[in-house]
Amino acid sequence: MLAKSDPSYYPARMSDDTFSLTSDSSERRYAESSDGAPLYETANRTQVELTPTDLEALLPLGHAARLIWRFVEGLDLGRFYDAIGSRTDTGGRPAIDPKILVAVWLYATVDGVGRAREVDRLCYSHDAYRWLRGGVSVNYHTLSDFRVRHKAALDDLLTQSITALLHRRLITLRRVAQDGTRIRANAGIRSFRRAHTLQECLAQARKQVTQTARAADGAGLSREAAAQARAAAERLARVEEALAELPKITATKRRNRNTSEPRASTTDAEARIMKMSDGGYRPAYNLQLASDADSGTVVGVAVTNVGSDQHELMPMLNQIERRTGRDPEAMLADGGFVNQIALEDATVRGVTILAPVPRQRGTTDPVPPQPTDLMAVALWRRRMGSESAQQAYRTRASIAERVNADVKVHRAPGPVPVRGLDKVHTWALWIALAINAMRAMEIVPHLMT
Repeated sequence: MLAKSDPSYYPARMSDDTFSLTSDSSERRYAESSDGAPLYETANRTQVELTPTDLEALLPLGHAARLIWRFVEGLDLGRFYDAIGSRTDTGGRPAIDPKILVAVWLYATVDGVGRAREVDRLCYSHDAYRWLRGGVSVNYHTLSDFRVRHKAALDDLLTQSITALLHRRLITLRRVAQDGTRIRANAGIRSFRRAHTLQECLAQARKQVTQTARAADGAGLSREAAAQARAAAERLARVEEALAELPKITATKRRNRNTSEPRASTTDAEARIMKMSDGGYRPAYNLQLASDADSGTVVGVAVTNVGSDQHELMPMLNQIERRTGRDPEAMLADGGFVNQIALEDATVRGVTILAPVPRQRGTTDPVPPQPTDLMAVALWRRRMGSESAQQAYRTRASIAERVNADVKVHRAPGPVPVRGLDKVHTWALWIALAINAMRAMEIVPHLMT
């Protein structure tokens, strides 16, 4: 038996040519008896492979991406094509077909992907996005710009989707439920500053702009210096926007008899601190959605930076009438939407308002009729005292919460990915259009592959 001190006791070391668990002596005998070194191919992961791909075979029939594409093909995208600057008579680089970008963003919204960089990555790594892209090159800059630049065109697409569903008699407008939900703004609560602090930030931002501009001039075409100058200019613009919002915030506080000192955000000047569903206070926007009870489709969408819902009922009714050509038979809303003017206007238009009557403080009894009540208010009180009206109102929660759940699924965790009231409204239109696409195509988000 070999001793451990004998070199032959241990297995031979691995080499580039052989792998042996025998002793050194046996390895030498093998090398002497072989006819040259062995021939073999090994892995080379640095080379680029050009793999032929049949895009049409990537997805099965009935896949959600195919349904989204079919939905987009049924829409009139004339406004998007009219915005293309490249023309056959003037030349220019061909633009990406708007149909591709609309379909990609709709599919991403249904898929719960909200970041342009992530959509860009998926367009080259995920079969569904590759199929939608159809070999056309995209990048996150183009995707990000497209999402927020076409608010009017998106609003028109939402109306088209509602009209199509009305034509198929999926939307009945027999009952429409309206609900407001607070969505997190893309800003931190520490970005809110008082007036004197904003003035100090303004002075610092102007000083930084001057310094970076001087450095950029001295550095010539330095990309780093140009980026610093651009960042300084953007910060100055955000501080100026925050200062411009202070008078509006002050006026709102006066109406609400709030004596606290107004503050505005240097990250998103149009965001406001609101009470969220968990009881905490965070920068947010108020997203208003109206959904048809029978189909679950969105027939109205609005975004405000006011935390109260009290004045949102009539604007939503006007929007529904604009999109569908008629008013709903009944409007279901919680008590925060009700006021005398809204009740009177809705009654004149023939819309039945189903909303709870406020209760007396400390009791379960409704507030009794007041001498100043209008006729519409008296009719509303009498109506909500009936069992049939109360039973119809109880369906509001299931209708509204279904849409709110869809919003949470499509939004993905975290705040809204854009800043500013106008861009947040555009983002909300994408959400509403995606919900209507799911209803029309009967797409189930969690079954998407």
